[in-house]
Order: sequence, then structure tokens, then C-alpha cells
Amino acid sequence: MTCMKIIFSQTRRNRIGGLFGVALFSGRFFHAELIRSESSALPVIHHSKYVCELPSNHRFPMAKFPRVLHFLLQDQVITEEQVWIPEIASKDLLSGVHSEDYLNNFLNGRINEQEQRRTGFPWSEGIVQRCRYETGGTVLAAEVALQRGLACSTAGGTHHAFPSYGSGFCLLNDLAVAAKYINDSSPRKRKVLIVDLDVHQGDGTAFIFKEEPSVFTFSVHCGKNFPIRKQQSDLDISVDDGMEDKDYLSTVADHLPWLLQTFRPDLVLYDAGVDPHWEDELGRLRLTDQGLYQRDLYVMKTAVSAGVPVATVIGGGYSRDIDKLALRHSIVHRAASEVKNYQLF
Repeated sequence: MTCMKIIFSQTRRNRIGGLFGVALFSGRFFHAELIRSESSALPVIHHSKYVCELPSNHRFPMAKFPRVLHFLLQDQVITEEQVWIPEIASKDLLSGVHSEDYLNNFLNGRINEQEQRRTGFPWSEGIVQRCRYETGGTVLAAEVALQRGLACSTAGGTHHAFPSYGSGFCLLNDLAVAAKYINDSSPRKRKVLIVDLDVHQGDGTAFIFKEEPSVFTFSVHCGKNFPIRKQQSDLDISVDDGMEDKDYLSTVADHLPWLLQTFRPDLVLYDAGVDPHWEDELGRLRLTDQGLYQRDLYVMKTAVSAGVPVATVIGGGYSRDIDKLALRHSIVHRAASEVKNYQLF
């Protein structure tokens, strides 16, 4: 069960316009220290192109992404001034994790039917664009978190994507791309702790970093859920079907503090999947809305209190009721807005 063991030019268009536009891979990256700290309010990363068209009745709830932002604005959790807009992830950025053959095939539509069945998505130019913006959002969240202490994307968490293929509604591994970029974008390798609390094991992420000591993968997942064949994370906690709030929160609390103390990461990437919820169509656990809120608040407060910046992604969540699902995904942003004194630098 247990085994011990980061871009591109970014622009916050609605606040700083083109002040920091830099050509992709033109010799100097746009690092987080170049971002202006204009406010202590929580940065939320979002792009309207986080979505694309899917066939009618497709199981993946694509419409949830803009609804997450809608509810955050409607409920006055955030204002429009807090929204940061990522740019599309370049092929060079993605190649830090994914193979050249896979990227060429994926970007150019040479994905066969068997491969499409494995991912759950029919190939389209729209799905390519969506995944690249989503990955860009996660990398921007990581960069902003290093500058501001905490940042949250309204998408991301595609942890089933492997270097040479996609799987389980995951085509590009945004968490791995962000971790690899952050890891490599300074003279000293910055260490990244990936805290994956999606109900499914982050098998693609675990495989990608299995021999990388500066990235630690920590996964708490339902053992009898997808994927059937698990990979070996640096720390895997497999939990039984039906686990409820109290036991789940205790499980996380038993491991996160000592991981922060012993691994001493420079950044936490937090996959706040809501599929452990009792109403989730693909989950097998029994967490409530309050349980998810307490989980998210605990993870972020614990890391920030230890002086570690946190970037969050929304991870998995499946329901035909898009508004209910989007509200559930917004829990991590609501919890983040309650984390005090997170501006570390």
C-alpha cells in the first residue's frame, strides 16, 4: 500500500494586459516573480476555452467548467478582478512530460478508435484546444502560487494521462506538466508535492514521476475503483468503499503533516477531486459537501501554515446535474478564500 521514495508567456489580460508578454521559449520564461502582487485577494485561474463540444449525452460533464466560475462570481466568493487568464500550453511545454510521437498524433488528429475509446473522448480540434488551455491554467496557477502563496484553477486534475497515451477522460497530464516545469525552471530543482485526493488513483502522474526524487506523489483513493491496474505512487493510501467524512479526514491528517515536514516541498499541487462525494456517479465513497470543505480547508491551511505555497485544480466529479456539480467543485475555491495569511512572499 505504501512506498516511500514544473512555460510559456502568461498574461493577466484583465489587469496587466500585455505588459509581460514574452515569446514562447525565447530564452527566458515568464516566471512567477514577474507577476505583480496587486491584491491580497485569492487568484482564480480560468479560461472560456476550458470547454469544447462533445456528442450529445456524452458522460463527461464538460459544461461544469464555466459554471464553477459563474457560481463563484454570483455568490460573491470572488470578483472579476481576481480572475487570471492563462495562455495555451505550447508543444514544447507539453514535451517535458509527453512523448513526441504522442503529441504529434494528438495535436494532428492521428488518434485511432481504440485510443479514443481508452480516453473516453472522440478526437477533435476543440478537445485539443481545451486540454492545452487547461494545462496552461494549471501551470499558471502553480506560478502564481509561488508568488502569492495560493492560487486556484477552475479546471485541471487530468492525472490518468501517461507520457505516450491518454486514459480515463485525461489526454494531457496537467499536474505532471506543471510539476515538471516548476521543478526545472530554477537553478535549484524546486521540489513539488502532488496531493491527489481524487477518488481515483493518479496513475499517470505516479508513473511519470516514479524515478524523480524531487516530485513526490501522494494519492488517497478508493482501492476498488478505476484504474483497475494501479501504479506505484510515492505514497498510496487505498481506502475501502463507503468511507465517510470522519475516517477520510483522519486518513489525510495522518499523512500530510509529516510529508510536509520530511519532504519539505517548495510547492504543493493539490488535486481536489469531488468524486469522493456520496452522490458522485463514478465514486464509491460517502463524503458530504461539508466533508469536502473540511478536507480542502485542512490541506490548504496545513501547507500554508508550514510555509508551502499551494496551487489547486478541481479534479474529477461526475453528475448529470451540472449546476449541483459545479457548486460542489467550487468548494475548494470557497475554502481557499477562507485561508488566512496565505500571502507568503
